[in-house]
Amino acid sequence: MPLHTIDDVIADLDAIIQRAWDEKSRLGYFAALYRRVTRAVKAGIANNQFADGPRMETLDVVFASRYLDASSAYQSDGKPSHCWKVAFHACDDDTRIILQHLLAGMNAHINLDLGVAAAQVCPGDQLPQLKSDFDEINVVLAAQVGAVEDEMSTLSPLIKDLSKVGLKTESTLINFNIDLARKAAWFVAQRLANEPAFLHDVTIDGLDLAVSLEGRAILYPPFKGDALAAIRAVEVQDVRSVIEILAREPSPPPVAHGGH
Repeated sequence: MPLHTIDDVIADLDAIIQRAWDEKSRLGYFAALYRRVTRAVKAGIANNQFADGPRMETLDVVFASRYLDASSAYQSDGKPSHCWKVAFHACDDDTRIILQHLLAGMNAHINLDLGVAAAQVCPGDQLPQLKSDFDEINVVLAAQVGAVEDEMSTLSPLIKDLSKVGLKTESTLINFNIDLARKAAWFVAQRLANEPAFLHDVTIDGLDLAVSLEGRAILYPPFKGDALAAIRAVEVQDVRSVIEILAREPSPPPVAHGGH
């Protein structure tokens, strides 16, 4: 059933998280993180943090639907996008660290889904109207990433001690950077906005393959295996406990000063 509101998105995320908790599945890790971010976006809209709240809600729904559709396809033995299949399939691998599961999901959702969703919500010459709110979402993300970093020190004690690993900085151990990914997503949106619609499927399929390779590099880097094993050895091993911690309520959004 098509989603229409952020509350619809949250309800679907709740269902994924509950199923993952019941089945002790790591599929719940990204879903729990994503629900937290979605709630923060909802609060930001209510707090007039965005120039166009209704449009931001539409973007949130279209964006989330790409993940939710991929999740549904994977759960029903369908064919999700390649990059999501890489992330979902790794959830059966108990040798990956928690951060790898989160980053593999973020890689697929930001590097593929975000640009596609932005171009869909604001096609063609409408896209520049979205730029300020597209950038403002970084404020919301930054607040949640900071909170998750604090909790990661509980879930994965060695993460905080290793300066080369983190959600805020570009990592040489796990190569992913949120800000760079969002810049890349805007580039994708611009490309889709500026090319004929009949080329979109080819463009998106090619991007999907490229992002799936990035996902594999995050999950199975060619080096640093010993470091990853050391991190994994002291992490919280209970899947349900990890889901519960990642699913905690988001921090209150910053107070807007007069909106935009």
